[in-house]
Amino acid sequence: MTVETLIVLDLLAGALATAGWLGAGAAAAARRAGVALALAAVALVATLARCATTLGLAGAGWWFAQEKITLTLPLAVAGALAAASIAGPRLLTTARGRRPSPDPDPAVLVPLFGAGYAAVAGPAVTLLAGYPAAASTVLVTLALVAGAVLVTWRVVAGSLPGARAATATLLAAAVAGTGLAFVPAETTDTGGGTASSLSHHGTTSLSGGGAASRSHEMAMPGMSPVSADAVAEVPVTSLRGPSTPEPGGTIRRYDLTARTATIRLASGKQVEAWTFNGRVPGPPITAVQGDLVEVRLRNDDIASGVTLHWHGYDVPSGEDGVPGLTQEAVLPGQEFVYRFRALQAGTYWYHTHEVSDLGVRMGLYGTLIVSPRPAEDPTGKTDTTGTTASSQVAASGELDLVLPAHTFAGTTVLGDQDRPIERAAASGAPVRLRLINTDNTPRRFALTGTTYQVAAIDGRNLNQPGPLDRALLRLPAGGRYDLVFPMPSTPVVLLVDGRPGLRLSPGATPGAGVPVADTSGWPEFDPLAYGRPAATPFTASSRFDRNFDLVLDRGLAITNGRPAYAHTANGRAFPSIPTETVREGDLVRLTVVNRSRETHPWHLHGHTVLVLSRDGRRPAGAPLWLDTFDVQPGQVWEVAFRAGNPGLWMNHCHNLGHADLGMALHLAYDGVTSPFHGAHGG
Repeated sequence: MTVETLIVLDLLAGALATAGWLGAGAAAAARRAGVALALAAVALVATLARCATTLGLAGAGWWFAQEKITLTLPLAVAGALAAASIAGPRLLTTARGRRPSPDPDPAVLVPLFGAGYAAVAGPAVTLLAGYPAAASTVLVTLALVAGAVLVTWRVVAGSLPGARAATATLLAAAVAGTGLAFVPAETTDTGGGTASSLSHHGTTSLSGGGAASRSHEMAMPGMSPVSADAVAEVPVTSLRGPSTPEPGGTIRRYDLTARTATIRLASGKQVEAWTFNGRVPGPPITAVQGDLVEVRLRNDDIASGVTLHWHGYDVPSGEDGVPGLTQEAVLPGQEFVYRFRALQAGTYWYHTHEVSDLGVRMGLYGTLIVSPRPAEDPTGKTDTTGTTASSQVAASGELDLVLPAHTFAGTTVLGDQDRPIERAAASGAPVRLRLINTDNTPRRFALTGTTYQVAAIDGRNLNQPGPLDRALLRLPAGGRYDLVFPMPSTPVVLLVDGRPGLRLSPGATPGAGVPVADTSGWPEFDPLAYGRPAATPFTASSRFDRNFDLVLDRGLAITNGRPAYAHTANGRAFPSIPTETVREGDLVRLTVVNRSRETHPWHLHGHTVLVLSRDGRRPAGAPLWLDTFDVQPGQVWEVAFRAGNPGLWMNHCHNLGHADLGMALHLAYDGVTSPFHGAHGG
């Protein structure tokens, strides 16, 4: 049974126990002892089921069972035992007498209703507070349950000695606990001091965070605190790209202007968009390894401002395009110039990081393709007179298609088309399809009509990829797959979420009469079991300098200065999630746990992580280097990276709506400072 299933079953069991106990109390009040007994029996079984689900969740990791073991399950069991031992015998006596019960007995009603209040704490704490159950959560929960029992006693039995003092005490406890829960931690502030001077006694954090953050900051095996030795301060504004390419490279200059526009899709549908240069997606940016990419960004009329973030590309921190951290947002009438060397070949993309959830959905994104330096030309020298990297490859006979998938105004757009793309390819010609998911949620691709290889994931080539056929390719938000195959003598169709997005025909004239394959029963591609193993610079058994846990959940928290039902990490929402602090050269292990019911595509800026394990199982295929990985409900991912790109970096869920609701934090190199304040990067 999966962890996700256990989480759902635990919630259902808690809800069933609540309904059973409260229903039993209502039946007893209506003098229906037999019905009350039956409902109480259901509630007892549901409580036992919660014991089983909690045991199963604890086996998957303490993260999944912490609040259950320390608070809600003992409370539910105590309530169940009280109801069974106090109300049970009285109900049995009444039911066996086959006569209507006398006036409702407080010794029956109060334990039954009390057990219901105790049972409802289980799903309530899980859904509203999440992980971890801090002292404030315990205080509020116990006060509310006890207060509800007191109120029930007053309603049923009338006067209760000491009730006024008890009620005042419980009310004070509930208010105090609520206040503790919503006291914001110190906000993450990377200005005015270095990481070491702001961190707490050498822990992992730039900011405070109460009980929740203290548990996150606790040292783990193999984890050493960041030294308190003095570190020279380095402003992030000094961590910029060079002004020259590598020897043999060239400078590739692009001008991007952000503006609103009305876009007409291929179907004729018109949509209001935010664009780069009046088009969606924005102009493709292409380069060859060793080139210098220089992009001048201007803003015509996007009132909220814009930036450029190079998704998956390890640029210097000052070029990362995170407003409030590495630069200010580019407002209307302003401009900003980005420069970086194209050192990594592969498939990448760019997008705004200011109000990014809305901005990307409205169209502020484009593609970044870097081709390997041609082997036949050791200098790799090229010009910039309109010849792109893709067209150079195409000149050798390869069909190279860049296919960003996007939901635009409710319509799926592949590339710039909202209708199936029709292309011809000569039989036997090499084909490369670069799939990019620019949406907030996973997309499922399927390629029919040929066997193929997944040659690269997130821009990194895989070791000895094998042939694939009849597989569903689940692509995380922000992720990329490169598919390669020789064009067969029959048509090939790329399906996007079950619908044709691209048709390739071997003839000179493409045709639309290709039947759509039923892919509903196809297995899902598992990148952790694909390709051949190879040596890596570090492994799961290496000694790590820093270890960080991120437990993803939902709960009530302060985010952006206001209470919200936030997407949380370690019980906090931005900006109260402690910053992860590292030093250059550190080997860092990051464990990401998903307790929630939603998928979280996790994305660390400026670094590529090596997957060490998923749900405790190590990869069986090629080494998997990712910049975005889908943490599905109930999953635990363990990844690692070498801290080799100094700066201040976002570390966030790339469902940008989740990030906007709090699921974002910073990774900071010790000593790096920022003059910018007040934003988390959109």
